[in-house]
Amino acid sequence: MSEPYIVVNDLAKRFQIAERDPGLWGALKGIARRRYRTVEALHGVSFEIGRGDLVGYIGPNGAGKSTTIKILSGILVPSGGTCEVAGLTPWQSRVEHVARIGVVFGQRTQLWWDLPVVESFELLRDIYRVPQAHYVRERDELVELLDLVPLLDVPVRQLSLGQRMRSDLAASLLHDPEILFLDEPTIGLDAVSKLAMRDFIRRRNTERGTTVLLTTHDMDDVEALCSRVMLINHGTLLMDGTVADLRSDRRRVVVDFSEPVALAAHHSALVRSSSGERIVFEVQSRVPEFVAEVTAAYPVQDLMVEHPPIEETVAALYQQVRSVDGTGIRE
Repeated sequence: MSEPYIVVNDLAKRFQIAERDPGLWGALKGIARRRYRTVEALHGVSFEIGRGDLVGYIGPNGAGKSTTIKILSGILVPSGGTCEVAGLTPWQSRVEHVARIGVVFGQRTQLWWDLPVVESFELLRDIYRVPQAHYVRERDELVELLDLVPLLDVPVRQLSLGQRMRSDLAASLLHDPEILFLDEPTIGLDAVSKLAMRDFIRRRNTERGTTVLLTTHDMDDVEALCSRVMLINHGTLLMDGTVADLRSDRRRVVVDFSEPVALAAHHSALVRSSSGERIVFEVQSRVPEFVAEVTAAYPVQDLMVEHPPIEETVAALYQQVRSVDGTGIRE
């Protein structure tokens, strides 16, 4: 890793959540006497990211990924710990800080809903005080790379999700930020849009040296883009390493048979689930040999090899950590 550019030390974030009993009587009681519970979104998170790195930050929904991004971008103030991004504390130097970062939230847009895309770009130019010549150069390059020419005069509310995400990515880069925080940028996108988004992120990191922190629960995004990955669950950082460190040698082999089959005993032992003529096997390490055996022994119509879902990997690591420290992690 290069010299630390983003430094997070023992970061914590707690939220107070109001609770009430269901029904009208519960609502009336809630007005008279509020009841709260504390949710620990982050607990003791520490990591460093070097300048120009492209790092994946993964975990299931509710793990603490978006909370981390909001603290790093200055939107939230942490309950404890320290954080520096390019030498600045995000929530203390917000104006200077946001001028050097770009942020894309997959489920929110920074574009104006009823305005054409190009007018949103113009407003962002004014907000970031980007010189006209620099803005035109950046805009034209982004429009070409992200294939936005047909969309410039279209109101944002009429864009598809993939079109809006590409437009949002361009909007976040108009001021040529040094750091790019991407929070679920491919969520809900079709396969073509995902590939285009990944290719652009990779090129931006390689050609401009933009530091990228990519939060996602899509393992394909991480494998396509990141050499380093951090895994978080229940607000606690469980792993910081490579994609290879995260992946086990287990694979799921999904087989569609052309007719009902009677599996041999050693193949039946590997069955994880079945539905009609589709059977899902779980295989450890010897995947090519297993595929060769199945295709030779049975009438196979289609076959697909895939990684186990990231949620299962997280759950396994979570259980390992609990068994090692003997105390468990906050639920």
